[in-house]
Amino acid sequence: MIEYVKGELVDVTPAFAVIEANGVGYGLNISLNTYSAIQGKKETRLWVYEAIREDAYVLFGFATKKEREMFLLLITVSGVGANTARMILSELSVDELCNVIATGNERILKGVKGIGLRTAQRIIVDLKDKLPEPTLSPSPGEGFNPQHVGFNKEVRDEAVGALTMLGFAPAPSAKVVVAILKEQPDLPVEQVVKLALKQIK
Repeated sequence: MIEYVKGELVDVTPAFAVIEANGVGYGLNISLNTYSAIQGKKETRLWVYEAIREDAYVLFGFATKKEREMFLLLITVSGVGANTARMILSELSVDELCNVIATGNERILKGVKGIGLRTAQRIIVDLKDKLPEPTLSPSPGEGFNPQHVGFNKEVRDEAVGALTMLGFAPAPSAKVVVAILKEQPDLPVEQVVKLALKQIK
């Protein structure tokens, strides 16, 4: 069992990170929250969840143990797989998700791709008593002060690539991303992806 991977951050996109440790490159699926935490770093440590299936061996990486614990709780809910759990943790921070579940706010959960009303209700019912006390936190984007990133091809391509890895078709993804960048050309990649996730469901 792999508990965590620590080493040089060789490559990172909003959905995937490659860490080299002792000469081995580990590819890990990550959430936008983890991407925000590790981007720009030369070395990092990601806590690992191993998804082992008959046809695949997939690693998921998390910047904090807290995020991994929430991920593990989410995938215990019927109808919530690893990719859906990652999608939820890309749209909401752990504290925001705790608040959503604690207050029974199924509307916000329904807004996540792949989450219908029944699944949202199931998440709330199944996890409400398993969560720590919620920590009040700002709404997504509130108080965010990103590093200046111009509207360029690299930002657009990276955002579209991340959305494609999350399961969206490239063409509609590109259309939404370009529209967002025209309105807000200074947004960093992870914020573009977060806004796009809300628009292309």
